Amino acid sequence: MPRRVAIMLDLNWSFKRHSAIYAGAQRYAQEQGWHSIIDEFADDTLPARPARKVPYDGVIARANKKLVRRARRLNVPVVNVWLSSPAWKSAPGVFADFAAIGRLRAEHLLSRGLHRFAALISEDERAQALELGGFTETLAEEGYPCITGKVPLDPCESLQAWRETERAITAWMNDWQTPMGVYVGAEIIGRMVAQICHNRGWRVPEDVAIIAGWNEETFCEHVRPTLTSVEVGYDRIGYEAARLLGRLMGEAKKGSGSGERILTPVSPEHVLLPPQGMIVRESTDFFAVDDPVMAAALEFIAANAHRRIGQDDVAHAAMMETRTLQRHFRKFIGRPIVAEVRRVRLERAKRELAQSQRKIAEISRDVGFGPPMRMYEVFVRELGVTPTAYRKQRQLGKND
Repeated sequence: MPRRVAIMLDLNWSFKRHSAIYAGAQRYAQEQGWHSIIDEFADDTLPARPARKVPYDGVIARANKKLVRRARRLNVPVVNVWLSSPAWKSAPGVFADFAAIGRLRAEHLLSRGLHRFAALISEDERAQALELGGFTETLAEEGYPCITGKVPLDPCESLQAWRETERAITAWMNDWQTPMGVYVGAEIIGRMVAQICHNRGWRVPEDVAIIAGWNEETFCEHVRPTLTSVEVGYDRIGYEAARLLGRLMGEAKKGSGSGERILTPVSPEHVLLPPQGMIVRESTDFFAVDDPVMAAALEFIAANAHRRIGQDDVAHAAMMETRTLQRHFRKFIGRPIVAEVRRVRLERAKRELAQSQRKIAEISRDVGFGPPMRMYEVFVRELGVTPTAYRKQRQLGKND
């Protein structure tokens, strides 16, 4: 008989932390020949007391206390995938390494030359709290403080929650001195921050660089400016949760004669998976400098890197002699003009490879590399992989 596995993931929500985890778990289930059943009330389906007939061999869930309690009585393995679950300490689980995600966010903003930072997370959200810890610790190691704030967990819950969120964002932003590097825990809140920046006359990313959420493309890609985000890899979390459940179910044995199921005792095991990477979009696609000549040069590169430009073109746009501008570049960002042009092209090529199925030759041409062999050479030299290999590594939702 195939294993019967319940899936309890709040699939009425379209977020990837629900749907992509389901897809990853299903992929493993199909490989193993399991019979997986969507049951959003598996905590009620499981009998309250030990019974001869138990409906499931295991459960993958955004687990609550009731589910964990009943499953333990029945010796049914449960793997939790919801870090903010009130039962997260009581059951094995597979989660993103949110502290590592926070560090990744800080490192990205630091790499943009920023020196002032702010962070905004949702109340009662353990994942974002861990991210905030990694974010602020990384900044502190470099000697930078961070202005932090909190907003309601669900700003859309009511008009009162929405107005409270607006007031919290406004109060948080009142202490800023631009340019700022900003981490926002949720994409919809990132959109609100970008809107308020626009209302104040602040430019994104030149005055406020924003990293928001966990790469929900609907919020990140379809409004300008597009939002830089982190791809968590929720498909992998689902796959690894199913793999862990398979191991735990393998430890469950039939008792002799009585029909009682016996699960080998195990302490809760928490597996943390590193993020797939930063998805860089318009909201951080720049380099912050206080020098007006450098700002003009970098703005010209950002707007024209897809064209055939050289160091003399950049110097002309900045109204400075080329050799003098070269010294400015080495002083402020530690690399020559052509290296910055190449960096911008490389970032945009990486973004296209990760997010689209466009031909490599088209991407190479459109980001400014020209012939695809040129992009190939830059990828191998700078990243140690070919464009094709990079695409395979980064294509969203397809990695184990």
